[in-house]
Formats: sequence, C-alpha cells, structure tokens
Amino acid sequence: MPSVSDLHSIGELARASGLTVSALRFYDSAGVLEPALVDPVTGYRWYTDEQIAPARLVAGLRRIGMPVPEIAAAVRAEPAAVHLLLDAHLRRLVDGLADARREVTRLRTLVEPAPETSTTVLLSPADLAAALDAVRFAVGADPELPMLSGVLLDVESDGVRLVATDRYRLALARARADVDGPPVRVFAPVDLVDRIRALLTAADARPVRLTVAGTALRVLVAGRTLTGSALPYDFPDYRRLVRKAVGERPTARRIPVDVAALRAALADPAAPTVARDHDGTPRAVTVLGVDDTGDLRLLPDTELTSEALLVGVDGGYLLDALNAAGGPQLVLELDGPIGPLAVRRPDDADTYSVLMPIRL
Repeated sequence: MPSVSDLHSIGELARASGLTVSALRFYDSAGVLEPALVDPVTGYRWYTDEQIAPARLVAGLRRIGMPVPEIAAAVRAEPAAVHLLLDAHLRRLVDGLADARREVTRLRTLVEPAPETSTTVLLSPADLAAALDAVRFAVGADPELPMLSGVLLDVESDGVRLVATDRYRLALARARADVDGPPVRVFAPVDLVDRIRALLTAADARPVRLTVAGTALRVLVAGRTLTGSALPYDFPDYRRLVRKAVGERPTARRIPVDVAALRAALADPAAPTVARDHDGTPRAVTVLGVDDTGDLRLLPDTELTSEALLVGVDGGYLLDALNAAGGPQLVLELDGPIGPLAVRRPDDADTYSVLMPIRL
C-alpha cells in the first residue's frame, strides 16, 4: 500500500479533477470512486495518481447528466463500452430535448393560443380498422382517470399514430394517410372511436376523411358524417413512456410464440398461476418464463427462481393483447420480473403493446 506522502488528499483530487470535495465524498459512498486509503484515525481520504483520470471522467459524465449507475459502469469499463454508454446517453438527451420542445410548444399555446388551423386526413378503411383494433383494448375505463378514456390520434406528415393506455397496458399502432395541413395531436373520445369502427367494413373501400379544426372532429366514413369534440385532457407523453418501458433493453429476450397455442394455454382452467398481492388486491398472476430450449412456458409458483428469465402479468390482459395483435405468430419481449412485457408483430415495428409487470 502506498504511503500518504505518495498520495493526493481529497482537496488535491478535487482541484485536479473538477469535482467538489462533497461530490468526491458522494461518489465514494456510492461506490463509484473509492479512495485508495482512508486514515483510520482521522477519516481523511487519499487518492493515487492513477485515480485522477477516472475522477476527471466522472466529472465530465456528471456534467452531461449521466445517471450514477452508468457513471459507475463507465469508470470500470473498457473504452469501447464507455463509448456505447455515451452513445446511449446522447440519444436520451436528444429525445429529452425533443420532449422539451413539444412541451414548450404546448405551453406557448396556453399563454397565447395559436390561430386555429384545419388538418384533413384521408385513410384507408382497412388500415384504420386494423389500427383501431390494435389499440382499443387498452383504453382506460376508470371514471377517476378521464384523461385516459380515449384514443390519441397523433397526426404526422404521412400517417396517424394511434395510442391508448389505462396505466397497466399501452398499445400503439400506425395507419398510413394522406395529410393536408399541419401535424396535430387530438384525443378522440372512445364513443366516437367506437362509432367510427362500427362503420368500417371490408365491403366499403372509400377513404375515411378525418378533419380536425381546433377541438372539433368531423369524420366522413362509409358515406356517413360523424362529429365530436376532442377530450380536453393532456394525454400522457407516450413517447417517453415507450422509451422508459421498452426502449434500449440490451438484455431483453425476443421469444417467437404460436398465438393459438399460447391463447389456449392461457384459457385453460388448469393453467398455472401464482397468488400475489397487487395494489392491495389479491391477484392470480400469470408468470411467463423461458425454458432451456428458448421456448415460452407458463410457470407455477414452485418454479420461480431468481436466476430464471420470467415476468408476471395479468393473464386476461395478455389474452387481450394477443387478440388485438392478430396473426398466427407474435414475438414476446421479456426483460426480467420488473421489466414490462412487450407484445410485437414480427413484421410491423409500429404496432405493439406493452403490459406492466406484476411484482413477484
């Protein structure tokens, strides 16, 4: 062990690295940058020459707002891994800036409402029907959460993204469209959504015309005109929700599943479940796990281990997601017991749903 005369005090390392003394104490307690020697009598911290560069790295990562666990990983990682951490954090910063810009735009309209504009959208009835079917199951029905009781129509330059959530599940789909007018986000009430869906039939191929003017909605579908008003609530920032739930998950496993077989297994009265308390209510939880061959299994309580890749969900919600996704084959994305379960179509990156896990 080096002698104190060969070491740097915490104040010297603070000056050399750009970190404050209090920050160095914090990163010591967090296990990020521990001193080479702590005097057992005085408690003074001492550092080696070799710790100056890692301290400067910590200072830089702190300045760009990298989370502490990732800073800890970067200090111990090889250069290639540090570059990957930097790339991932930079993407988060870019996404965060985009979120901030959208929020600033919304706040500007609250301060000084923009002149009312009109946007007209022409959609294929088949595409719109498929998109509505993919998200309708996730619409919130809790009367105490009216801000979730509809479908968000996020009109982009060449299509419409549909989003619904009830907090426990989130569903997204996209329909191609011809758009005339500026992009617009409109929160359509579920009763209007259901009336539109009831008129979409395979026999009528005429385009659906959706016009958004302020909060007024006008839909020409199958020769009939439906009108309604957008719900006066701010729908959750689904882009941020998606990034947090199923964004960059390098440890996630994508498991192809036969939908008919999984549906039958879930509907079987003998299907294994585990009893858990969720939000103060006893629940029968369906636990999905991956066996040694990489196939999906429903696990009983006796097979739950900390080493296994598994996730607990509401079996009824999973059945809803399977039915809404359609198709004989789907991909389930698992990332452990505290990560959401994603239900994806193998050939459609824009249509998927996310189920929140139930703690096991």
